[in-house]
Amino acid sequence: MVGASEEVELNRLENQVDNGGGGVWEYLCLVRKLKVRRSDKVLKHGLSILNDSKKRSKLGGEEWTLYEQVAVAAIDCQCLDVAKDCIKALQKQFPESRRVGRLEGMLLEAKGLWADAEKAYSSLLEDNSLDQVIHKRRISMAKAQGNVSAAIEGLNKYLDIYMADHDAWRELAEIYVSLQLYKQAAFCYEELILSQPTVPLYHLAYADVLYTLGGIENLQIAKKYYAATIDLTGGKNTRALYGICLCTIALGQLIKGRNKEDKESSELHSLAATVLGKDYKYRAPDKVSLLTATLGNLKLS
Repeated sequence: MVGASEEVELNRLENQVDNGGGGVWEYLCLVRKLKVRRSDKVLKHGLSILNDSKKRSKLGGEEWTLYEQVAVAAIDCQCLDVAKDCIKALQKQFPESRRVGRLEGMLLEAKGLWADAEKAYSSLLEDNSLDQVIHKRRISMAKAQGNVSAAIEGLNKYLDIYMADHDAWRELAEIYVSLQLYKQAAFCYEELILSQPTVPLYHLAYADVLYTLGGIENLQIAKKYYAATIDLTGGKNTRALYGICLCTIALGQLIKGRNKEDKESSELHSLAATVLGKDYKYRAPDKVSLLTATLGNLKLS
């Protein structure tokens, strides 16, 4: 995930490059380092270097890294002729490279030639059955074709081997949520929280899933994870604050008559509502009346 300072630097460099202020190579290197998708910018500014022999020669061995970066960006932007030219240059320089072979497979995907892409990936896996990138491409290909069951099967097999891949766990969780398989999604988010306990996004997503499942136990746990999200974000996560309000309302309906728990829920609801009110007054004062009306409809009974 990109940090706040890194995003500021990236946006500064992008603005500078877009306005002709130089720093194109530095910008492209930062995009690559942070693994962000700015495909249209990479394509435009990358080609400005590749199409200029003097600029290209100054890169030395990094020239081929740029060819690869531009090829991927061109595939993203459906500029397939540009991608083909970049891949040809890489093939000439690295005729037996598996890395270039992956790019060829991606180009076939972009053209919708799924069978040919599958054949290319299978051939690469014969040489190295543990190639993570190829396995991920095959999963992405299944998803792109609408074959969700194959994507789930592929992700589960992949995670049996690469259990520490956070992106794969998150992808699987999101697929399960889209299919309303909330218990399976909850398991995925538990794995993410165990491996990255300081990422508020995972706490929030887990709380959302538990709230959706419902029931006293799930709601109580959801409330704790919404609270953890608020703690990890310095009290600035609006969704988690709303989550606290919704959980206390739902719990209030299920545990009505238990004096101690009723009191705790009421206090927590009031605290979350107060923080929401202050946040709206600061960031969206014109929406305060809407917030007040919404919270009024969510009163504990």
